[in-house]
Amino acid sequence: MQFAYLFTKYICLVFLGTKMLWNILTVLSLALFLVHSLDPAFNDDVMGLIVFKAGFTDPKSKLASWTEDDPSPCNWVGINCYPQSNRVSEILLDNFSLSGHIGRSLLRLQFLKVLSLSKNNFTGNINPILSQIPSLMVIDLSHNTLTGSIPDEFFQQCTSLQSVSFANNNLTGQIPQSLTSCSTLQRVNFSSNRLSGPLPSALWSLTSLQNLDVSDNLLEGEIPKAIEGLYSLRAINLHKNKFTGWLPENIGNCVQLKSIDLSDNLLSGGLPESMRRLGFCTNLELRSNLFNGEIPDWIAEMKSLKVLDLSANNLSGRIPTSMGDVSLLKELNLSNNYFVGSLPRSLMKCSDLVILDIGNNFLTGNLPSWTFELGVESISLFGNRFTGHIDYPSISMGASYRSLQVLDLSSNALSGEIPAAIWNISSLQVLNISSNFLSGTIPEAVGKLNATRILDVSHNQLTGSIPNEIGSAVSLRELKLRENHLSGTIPADIANCSALSSLDLSHNNLTGPIPPEIAKLAILEVVDFSFNQFSGSLPKELTNLSHLATFNVSHNHLKGELPVGGFFNTISPSSVVGNPSLCGSVLNHSCPAVHPKPLVLNPNSSDPNHASVTLLGHKRIMLSISSLIAIGAAVFIGLGVVVVSILNLHVRSSMALSAATFTLSGGDDFSHSHGTEANLGKLVMFSGDADFVVGTQALLNKDNELGRGGFGSVYKTELGDGRSVAIKKLNITSLIKSQEDFEREMKSLGSIRHENLVALEGYYWTPSLQLLINEYVSGGSLYKLLHEESSKRSLSWQQRFNIILDTAKGLAYLHQLNIIHYNMKSTNVLIDDGSASTKVGDFALARLLPVLDRYILSSKIQSALGYMAPEFACQTVKITEKCDVYGFGILILEVVTGKRPVEYMEDDVIVLCDMVRGALEEGRIEEYIDGRLQGNFPVEEAIPVVKLGLICASQVPSNRPDMEEVIKILELIRCPSESQEEIE
Repeated sequence: MQFAYLFTKYICLVFLGTKMLWNILTVLSLALFLVHSLDPAFNDDVMGLIVFKAGFTDPKSKLASWTEDDPSPCNWVGINCYPQSNRVSEILLDNFSLSGHIGRSLLRLQFLKVLSLSKNNFTGNINPILSQIPSLMVIDLSHNTLTGSIPDEFFQQCTSLQSVSFANNNLTGQIPQSLTSCSTLQRVNFSSNRLSGPLPSALWSLTSLQNLDVSDNLLEGEIPKAIEGLYSLRAINLHKNKFTGWLPENIGNCVQLKSIDLSDNLLSGGLPESMRRLGFCTNLELRSNLFNGEIPDWIAEMKSLKVLDLSANNLSGRIPTSMGDVSLLKELNLSNNYFVGSLPRSLMKCSDLVILDIGNNFLTGNLPSWTFELGVESISLFGNRFTGHIDYPSISMGASYRSLQVLDLSSNALSGEIPAAIWNISSLQVLNISSNFLSGTIPEAVGKLNATRILDVSHNQLTGSIPNEIGSAVSLRELKLRENHLSGTIPADIANCSALSSLDLSHNNLTGPIPPEIAKLAILEVVDFSFNQFSGSLPKELTNLSHLATFNVSHNHLKGELPVGGFFNTISPSSVVGNPSLCGSVLNHSCPAVHPKPLVLNPNSSDPNHASVTLLGHKRIMLSISSLIAIGAAVFIGLGVVVVSILNLHVRSSMALSAATFTLSGGDDFSHSHGTEANLGKLVMFSGDADFVVGTQALLNKDNELGRGGFGSVYKTELGDGRSVAIKKLNITSLIKSQEDFEREMKSLGSIRHENLVALEGYYWTPSLQLLINEYVSGGSLYKLLHEESSKRSLSWQQRFNIILDTAKGLAYLHQLNIIHYNMKSTNVLIDDGSASTKVGDFALARLLPVLDRYILSSKIQSALGYMAPEFACQTVKITEKCDVYGFGILILEVVTGKRPVEYMEDDVIVLCDMVRGALEEGRIEEYIDGRLQGNFPVEEAIPVVKLGLICASQVPSNRPDMEEVIKILELIRCPSESQEEIE
């Protein structure tokens, strides 16, 4: 058609050349164009979109209006067009549940300006062809499941691209250097992926860049100093990466910056003075880094600040009074630092303040009364050294506190009674005044807290009883009253608190029976009634609590049989210890049989009531028949026991003969088995000799036993080539997977080689006996070195630091392979005397279980008490690598203090993690460093290591770092002058 038009035009011009003919030709041209635009065969937009739709799945039929019969797509769902030309300008298909791949057919849409496909299920790689759409300004592929790296060629041809978002996908690799060639870019969002490597320094050459978000990735290195010249930058978010070093000195040159989020990195140093020029900045978030020094007075010059978060750093000194001049502040978080002195009263000038968190510092003086006059929603002053009473006129007389939702004054030294007005704050959702010296009673007004989710008054000196009105606090999820002097009974009305998931009344003087109404709290997960004076039997209805993860009634006066069923079938004996009259299989204490008194009948009775005599005679006959049946059953059972015993002796004899006669031969081939597979079992050695010097009968000799754990016993022996190996005899035969699955796991674990992991050398299989043949580590376990008198030796600080670092490297390598240890504790950390290295052993043995049931798993690793992450107690929380991080955190504290994770005293239980945290809050942590070091340790290393241990042992999994981050932090903590020292 175009050729015909041009040819006609040419003829007319040549032969006619008149103005009239030219006008006619123009009209003809317009008609031809209209015909062209109305013909679907020539409409590129329709064709491009139909082909695009064919490449993915539309499960909800949201694009049903897209049909190839339409002459124009402008009325289709998710399509916008330019009104003049009817060409497609925008494709907006966010949250349409689409899946599949993004094809190249969109290239036909030559006037497309916006392509937004976020919150769908698109997969595959990012198609670099999309950047070749000449008019494209905005592309949003966020919240999909795209994989692979960001293609370098994507940004090589962009001419008008202003905004690009690939956030919340599964992208890997580095940020491409070609990104810096898109001079028109204003907004870049690559957050929540798995991108790694450094931030390209040339990124700051994008002079139009206004918003940069690469948060929640694996990026590392320093923040390029070239940021100083990026005057257009308004928001930068590098949150949750691995950036190190100091902030660029002249970051204040980015005078347009309004939002800065550099939290959860490894940044250090102080706040650069140039930041005082950031007068437009409203959000400054630097939490969870290694910043040090004081908050400078010039912070007041950042007058636009609304959010200031400097929490979880190493900042110290006093909180400057100039902070009150930042009058627009809404959120102030300075928690988990080393601030001293008092809280400046000048903060009262911050009339817009909503959240005030200064917790876990070293602030002193009386509790500042003016904090209750601010009208804030959240006050957190926990973990300081505040003294005095809470009962101020501002609470009892004023109304400014009535918007208060969170009040946390825990872990201070407050005294006196809890003011009555606090119980009247109906808006309170969290009230935590635990770990103080508060006295008095819990009043009936507690029932007015009908919006409160968490009530914690534990670790105080409260007396009296628990009022019945507690049942009116219907929103309660956690009720913690432990370690007070409460008396009386548990009110039955507590059953009205149907939202309760955690109930802790331990260490009080409560009496009476445990009410069966407790069983109505259907979502209860944690119950602790230990160390009280409860009596009576445990209600059978408790077995209906299907979410129960912890139930502790130890050290009371309970009696009778433990409930049978549900959680109580796997309850730990330690949870019921100290109740001498309790019985049940869990306690290895069978309940006494209850026999009815025998019925004695006199056959010569002359009872005048003939009917009565007849009835008694009938009972006597029935009793005789029952006795005969019982006697017969007893004889039958006795014979059965004899037969089973004979068969059992025969089986044991056969097994002993088999174990004594299996032959083992050597080999080097990983994939080949050795020995026989019929009656003698199957041996596989991954390398080296398989001839045992001591002979097969002595392999499991008790004299060679090294130790016992939840998964089996370990024996030492020697191979024919002179190497010593440790043989682990598994005791989970009844739970173990099939031979095929067992061997697959063994070969997978056998392929793992790392200097800080105990190598698996081979295995032996029969249906009734499984042996793991491990590398022998000569120095024994870390537990023995720290705690057993027979092998105690004084470990230097440098030795301890290297043990912690080596263990971290071993765990990190496992996590790179997506392997969870599950049983991280000091008995599974071995010290090699020869190489002076540390090796982690017994990893991933839980994978041998057919189903990873956390209750079965807990029973197998009960010796890990104190190391086990809270997730093991909650069926609904996923077990991840962060469970290992928790155990590693406890191990850090164990190595530094030389104390066991849990110490049982005569009338108390000391939990290491809680003890160290309390010592750190009180500024006495140096007193808890292992006395065998006798002060020979660098404080500047020891305290950060302790803090790292506490962070790793956080109750919340997401707050724990991953092991790669732990290694980097440890390497930063190590003093340079000592980093090259060798273990003595």
